[in-house]
Amino acid sequence: MKRVLTIIISFMLVVSLLAGCGGGSADTTKPADNTNTEKPADNESSAKKKYALIVKSTGNPFMEKMAEGFKNAVEEAGGEVINKAPDQPTAEAQIQMIEELVSQKVDCIAISANDPDALQPALQKAMQAGIKVLSLDSAVNKDSRIVHIQQADPEQIGRVEVQAASEMIGGKGEIAVLSATSQATNQNTWIEWMKKELEDSKYKDVKLVKVAYGDDLRDKSVSETEGLLKSYPNLKAIIAPTTVGIAAAGKVLMDKNLKGKIVLTGLGLPSEMAEYIEGGICPWMYLWNPIDLGYLAGCASDALVKGTITGKEGEKFTAGKLGEKSITKAADGGTEIMLGPPFKFDSENIGEWKSVY
Repeated sequence: MKRVLTIIISFMLVVSLLAGCGGGSADTTKPADNTNTEKPADNESSAKKKYALIVKSTGNPFMEKMAEGFKNAVEEAGGEVINKAPDQPTAEAQIQMIEELVSQKVDCIAISANDPDALQPALQKAMQAGIKVLSLDSAVNKDSRIVHIQQADPEQIGRVEVQAASEMIGGKGEIAVLSATSQATNQNTWIEWMKKELEDSKYKDVKLVKVAYGDDLRDKSVSETEGLLKSYPNLKAIIAPTTVGIAAAGKVLMDKNLKGKIVLTGLGLPSEMAEYIEGGICPWMYLWNPIDLGYLAGCASDALVKGTITGKEGEKFTAGKLGEKSITKAADGGTEIMLGPPFKFDSENIGEWKSVY
């Protein structure tokens, strides 16, 4: 009997030990399960931030170079780039792209605006969704952005272009402006400063006869240039503060053998304008580096997303290879970040720059 009792007790002990081991296994796997459920949060925090850039339109070399700089800055910061470019330079096309990006829950939208005000509802919707919004090149109004990336002082750009044209024609004659779209904030601001410069008495013999709009489209810019030549036979100079417009005007003037009769200046890409500068059609012109402009926008986008800056006047941040940048008050009451002064390209230096951009 004792032997039977001993066997029964031993069996019960074995069962108890096995049950204890089973319970221990269950307990140790529970933390593992909890760890697994936390992984998505870890992945989410380490996921790349999404930075979107919307330019004015496709086929615009300046915009392409700007997008290149934006991409470089964002990738240096470890982010993901989404580039958007409408077929036509319209606000409607950009609005559709903004709405798509809001649905995609991007972290930032940088935009070169085709219209300063029409984009406001869409951009405010983006900001309400927690997306950081900034403009570059061509600004949206101050209520549609956190900060604007300004390529150069608008007053300086407008005045220097009139000064150049006047010097080229000896301070006497008719001049015209070939702009981009009639709603482009940067173009319109520069043109206003051109008109203010012309109010100086030293320009009493210089007459602005027309502001034409080529909509940053090559064919339309060519047509508008030809229209200026036909409508104003005494025209002496064309100012084109747009890279598409100045290249189109340069081709028209060269094809018509108008060297020495009508001069050209404005803002252009060295790679596109070298032929006309070296050929004497355009004695000199101005611009900034669009790659650097896009790069600055990319750095500012990253600083906004990471909370390094909030867009308030007086804030500073390091913009990668461009060094420290400050946020200042913009003419429209908002804030902006300035890239730098315009650079003069002429026959002496164009050879150095035409292979750069």
